[in-house]
Amino acid sequence: MSDRPQRVLLVAATEGEIAGVWPDLKPHVDVLVTGVGMVATAARCSRALALTPYALALNVGICGTFDRTIALGTVVHVVRDQIAELGAEDADAFVTIEEIQLPAEWTFVNSAPPAIDALRALPAVNAITVNTVHGNERSIATVIDRFRPEVESMEGAAFMSACLLNGVPFAQVRAVSNVVERRNREAWRLAQAIDNLTEATRRILAQA
Repeated sequence: MSDRPQRVLLVAATEGEIAGVWPDLKPHVDVLVTGVGMVATAARCSRALALTPYALALNVGICGTFDRTIALGTVVHVVRDQIAELGAEDADAFVTIEEIQLPAEWTFVNSAPPAIDALRALPAVNAITVNTVHGNERSIATVIDRFRPEVESMEGAAFMSACLLNGVPFAQVRAVSNVVERRNREAWRLAQAIDNLTEATRRILAQA
């Protein structure tokens, strides 16, 4: 039996989200920078997971929060993610893909997260994945009422879908950089979020 550690895939949309962990990465950790968005994430993750037998896939990145009780900079573990925009418009109403009764996967649940103490220590949250980040009070209120999400990203559900499809244990970990509201970059805490994300990623990888 080999004593070599099992391979881990670290996934991020941008290099900036994982820049802080690059110097500490062990040889058994592969890095995949997918680019922003669901299409790029789903395609590149599925290809990587199909080509190499990974023991763990870890998606890290930043996110916005709908829940103002979650402090900016908080690192969270997304255990349920939904594709919020998959559906149809009917005048002013939105009809979900489920209501249309078309065959599509749009809700993804991590029912068996890896048994890693550093991961268990993070708050577990529900998320939505979007192509257009919310910044309008009316659309924010609508999506909160429809999905009850705590955070949103542009890649999470695609990553989870690829892992579930390939049967690879996974975790989606994100740091909150901003409140989901009308775009207000001055209020963001991007640097703090990335610093905290870097530290959480190091702890998880050390125990993986």
